[in-house]
Amino acid sequence: MTTVAAYAAPAAKAPLERTTIERRPVGEFDVLIDIKFAGICHSDIHQAREGWGEAIFPMVPGHEIAGIVSEVGSGVTKFKVGDRVGVGCLVDSCRECDNCKAGLEQYCTGGGVGTYNALDKNGEPTYGGYSEKIVVDENYTVRIPDGISLDVAAPLLCAGITTYSPLKHWNAGPGQKVAILGMGGLGHMGVKIADALGAEVTVLSQSLRKKDDGLKLGADHYYATSDPKTFEELRGTFDLILSTVSAPLDLDAYLSLLKTDGAFVNVGAPEEPVKLNLFSVIGGRKTLAGSGIGGIQETQEMLDFCAEHGFGAEIELISASEINDAYERVLASDVRYRFVIDTATSPIRPVGPQSC
Repeated sequence: MTTVAAYAAPAAKAPLERTTIERRPVGEFDVLIDIKFAGICHSDIHQAREGWGEAIFPMVPGHEIAGIVSEVGSGVTKFKVGDRVGVGCLVDSCRECDNCKAGLEQYCTGGGVGTYNALDKNGEPTYGGYSEKIVVDENYTVRIPDGISLDVAAPLLCAGITTYSPLKHWNAGPGQKVAILGMGGLGHMGVKIADALGAEVTVLSQSLRKKDDGLKLGADHYYATSDPKTFEELRGTFDLILSTVSAPLDLDAYLSLLKTDGAFVNVGAPEEPVKLNLFSVIGGRKTLAGSGIGGIQETQEMLDFCAEHGFGAEIELISASEINDAYERVLASDVRYRFVIDTATSPIRPVGPQSC
């Protein structure tokens, strides 16, 4: 076992604090990653504060991990020491169910293992990226292309793939009118990716405060959802609406913006139930759907796509000592557009590993 420094929530709703955790020895098919950057996702806050239900504490959040391989197991063939790699929301799955065999590990029916707030196959809790190092099976590790710097690549491991996967699945591209609902950590990546795919992109945001940013990142149009005229003007407009919002919405109002056979896809996960009048989907043969992250192969595809088009996430670098303040700013929508912890400048780094 190796002792490494980390930041953890000791209990639900408690501030995160500096601590140490144990990482397993590097196994035959494992890679040891020196974490350089870790993104802060809204889902980190949901889980650290038990907004999505009972959680495992102490909790080390973080599933947007970018770093450098520092050791490999004897059976590793995909990576070598010095490689630039990433880890997203998933560190294991059953590998045997139909979904796993189809490259849809994110929908594993036999027991997927989250990067944190989960139990691994030995019944031990998993700890995420707000830490100095992590040990991960090579099959759940992806390569970060040289064309993307590690800091802006980190959020792609969740915010990037969570928007790329549904945009690809619902065929966003030339001739398609796509709306991105919410202009935050996920939303800004949705804009970039939908634009790169060739779709006509509209941002639907509560206000026009971020309009200049949205247009700069690739949106063709930008509307405020707080203005009732928006729903009148855009009625029946979109082939696809991708909702990145983590708050309850008036689904009936948003479904009215879809064309016949249009789809409203949720990647934001509100803590409260939402209401729906089924006539909103019956009329127009509309689809109300959800989407998770992507599988490992699709995550690699997404990274390569972003590198090919020359973009990563828009970030604010912080030290680990700023995590708790960053959480409050995320809740206040005061970030443009993803906080990323820089372990080189944070108090995480000075505590070196001790083998036991």
